[in-house]
Amino acid sequence: MIINFIFSAVRLGMTLLFGSTGETITEKSGHLNLGIPGIMCVGAACGCVSEALYTGAVGQGNANRILAVLIPIVASFLGAAFLGVIYSFLTVTLRANQNVTGLALTTFGVGVANYLIKTVEIIKYSYASSFFTAGFPFAAKLGGFGKLFFSYGIMVYLAIAIALITSFVFNKTRVGLHLRAVGENPATADAAGINVTAYRYLATMIGSGIAGLGGLCYVMDNLNGNWEYVIDAMGWLSIALVIFTVWKPSLGILGSILFGALYIASNYISGTNKALLNMLPYVVTILVLITTSIRNKKEHHPPAGLGLNYYREER
Repeated sequence: MIINFIFSAVRLGMTLLFGSTGETITEKSGHLNLGIPGIMCVGAACGCVSEALYTGAVGQGNANRILAVLIPIVASFLGAAFLGVIYSFLTVTLRANQNVTGLALTTFGVGVANYLIKTVEIIKYSYASSFFTAGFPFAAKLGGFGKLFFSYGIMVYLAIAIALITSFVFNKTRVGLHLRAVGENPATADAAGINVTAYRYLATMIGSGIAGLGGLCYVMDNLNGNWEYVIDAMGWLSIALVIFTVWKPSLGILGSILFGALYIASNYISGTNKALLNMLPYVVTILVLITTSIRNKKEHHPPAGLGLNYYREER
């Protein structure tokens, strides 16, 4: 039972890890994108639609296993990244309020996702779901150890890899240094010759694309290809996870598993109120906010320029 609980927590947690990693990249540039829930919905829908179109065109029996996984992943990333471009155009080019734009993007994304699903008339069960959830063939021979480490689908390992790579880029590369400078003080970064507009556009686009993969991961890994109107809830949890992990993607790996465990705890604890247990990730996030505020360490604070539009002529 414990092994199954941890296994399920990891699978669900990776959905949150995609979302939090993508949002962390975005926020490091100074953009507070509250459109992540809608972006994750669009990412899931684009992935499902592309998979349905591909398998429908070639026939399920003739579908290539690699393409049946790769096409949805690429489509999911591109569809979600496009919403990141829309967000950047509104907030950087047109200088719209970031909070309002993000919330509008969430509503827009949920609507677009549901429209795509209904228009293409996706079958209830996704053919590619079994490809996404397939673990290493030797995992069963290793018993419980094998299930905990080698029985996950490709999206789990992809989420962890992206989080580690993102952490490395933030801390060990010039690009990461420039990105953090743009988020902390865009005027100073601009004076140093860093293209603030380009960094904010690219960070938001890439971050949105990664978050969109979280929506696809949730549908394929946790819902077995079924479409349900719950993906946007994972988006809000992902945003909370960014705060919980104090903007550190590597810490997000453990944080996402914890959030996943708290979210599914009610399924394993009898005689409990599920709604109250589902609130635990948010309660933990609030406690982290209180603790970090009291300790008042700079590395635990969000980028100084987060949520603020940059006006170059006022530099």
